[in-house]
Amino acid sequence: MAKARAIVKRLKAVRNIRKITRTMELVATARFKKAMDRATEAAAYTRKISEIVADLSATLANVSGQTGITHPLLVPHPAEKNATLLVLTSNRGLCGGYNAGILRVTQQRLREVDRAATNLRLEVSGKRGINFFRFQKQPVDVAYTKFEDKPTFGEVEALANGFIEAYIAGTLDRLDVAYMKFESMSRQRAIVETLLPIGQLPGAESAKGRQVDYEFLPSPQEILEEIVPASFKARLFKCFLDAAVSEQISRMVAMKSATENAGEMISTLKASYNRARQSQITSELSEIIGGAAALE
Repeated sequence: MAKARAIVKRLKAVRNIRKITRTMELVATARFKKAMDRATEAAAYTRKISEIVADLSATLANVSGQTGITHPLLVPHPAEKNATLLVLTSNRGLCGGYNAGILRVTQQRLREVDRAATNLRLEVSGKRGINFFRFQKQPVDVAYTKFEDKPTFGEVEALANGFIEAYIAGTLDRLDVAYMKFESMSRQRAIVETLLPIGQLPGAESAKGRQVDYEFLPSPQEILEEIVPASFKARLFKCFLDAAVSEQISRMVAMKSATENAGEMISTLKASYNRARQSQITSELSEIIGGAAALE
């Protein structure tokens, strides 16, 4: 009887856990849909503004007398003495291998920096990443915990302005971002992407073969002064949005798997309970029959 009671207690606990994981799965699904809509809209804008910058840069390079027109963010520094690595992780757990994948590529980048003897500034967003580096005794220069699953452009723009000022001033030579890149519902990839110098932009290859006749008003330099920083801010914002979408997908999948595993465990416990109950009934019947035989 004691074994059957213990199984009943376990069944109750597993059922409660399944309710929690199912609820978390539904919440993650709702958040994913909202984050996906924002990321899709931002992707179209980011792609188009990057193509415009690439097109303008290629056009100005081909126009006679305009070869000296460029923007500081497009020009690599002679030596990469000072680099910054921005790592985007989550504030909360229960999202499968999401953070582990990001931290793995981050560790690879840190080893590369050590070999290159470059001064590295490590900036980490998310409590999971902050706690990881604290455990690894890796100094974190700046920690952010304000970026949740709904990062705003204003918050990211303030961060981007600091990077732009540092790069133009010469105190920053390279900016890398480690995050989970969203490619599709079934594929998200942890990568380290270089955002500064801006370098190769989407559409740059196709822009080289195009001959577009532009009329600049105001001057080409003034246009670049506006559009190049806007392109960088859009790409950085897209990194945060991709990270938010990927986090919700990972949590949704993890909670779905946990719910299914809880269902399988409930079935197993039910079978164990039935066997224990059957054994108990058989034992009780044997005792009754034995007692009746003794009375005879």
